[in-house]
Amino acid sequence: MLSRVASSLYWLSRYVERSDGILRMLKINYASSQDTIQEFTWTPVIRISSGGNEAEMSAIKNDSRSVIEYLLFNRDNPNSIINMITLARENARSVQEHIAKDLWQCLNEYYHTVKDPKLLWYVQKDDPVTALDILIKQVMLYYGTAGSIMERGEIRSFMSIGKYLERSIQSIDILDIKFISISNNPDLLTDTSYWQHLLLSLGGYELYLKSYRKGFEAENVLELVMLNNDFPRSAKYSVNNIHRYFERLKSDKNIEHYNKLSFNIGRLNSTITYSSVNSMKAEGLHPYLVKIRSELYGIGNLLNEYYFANA
Repeated sequence: MLSRVASSLYWLSRYVERSDGILRMLKINYASSQDTIQEFTWTPVIRISSGGNEAEMSAIKNDSRSVIEYLLFNRDNPNSIINMITLARENARSVQEHIAKDLWQCLNEYYHTVKDPKLLWYVQKDDPVTALDILIKQVMLYYGTAGSIMERGEIRSFMSIGKYLERSIQSIDILDIKFISISNNPDLLTDTSYWQHLLLSLGGYELYLKSYRKGFEAENVLELVMLNNDFPRSAKYSVNNIHRYFERLKSDKNIEHYNKLSFNIGRLNSTITYSSVNSMKAEGLHPYLVKIRSELYGIGNLLNEYYFANA
């Protein structure tokens, strides 16, 4: 496979996954902003989801509709949904002959849905959750189509590596920013709604209730999001899948590069597998999460160097 093609497949998948994470986080945090009695701030969400101008973000951080509009439609924000899906669509267009026609149609429909003026009206004048739900359904349609019709070969491997790399980074970012907030406000440790919203934003709320019977505790949330092998958005599950799909790319033609990158992925997999909540706390949760995130970015950089020819 040409490096250009592999790069486009990988990045279109990362962009779609990033948009999904941002949309779900926006939906849960908007609900939280409407329900909370205390003053609500969007600062943690903005830190995770935005790469825009700090002064502009600071000015809107307490205005829910403005934050959602900024993160959905602002072209100056590199991580806005409209920019993410535009990039995903451009990458898909460049490899249109390598992906199923139905998948291209899903991405094209997602792109035109984001540009629909009615969505902006929902955000500004009506119920922003309606706009978010419409976009979330577009992502679900994309994943359902990809899962049911895409061939199980190199194409799917590069797309899956991009998906799970992005997903693991998102989960770690959310954990890190939430636990930093606790350091600044210890009362959040016993705030049930705080943990509910964190789990809901990752789609882990129902699994948590099934797995832990004694209510919401920080250690249990950490264990679920980092170490649970059955939770599709846990770091462990994601890194296992990165390892699984990367193994399918092994070839005599690139064995040296494969071995170097396989070593890094395996090392990260082992680090997470042999971690525990106690070992994370002993090392310091923030330094531990920074280390894992750095390893994930390192894997992304090596993919770029070895497989995408710095594409």
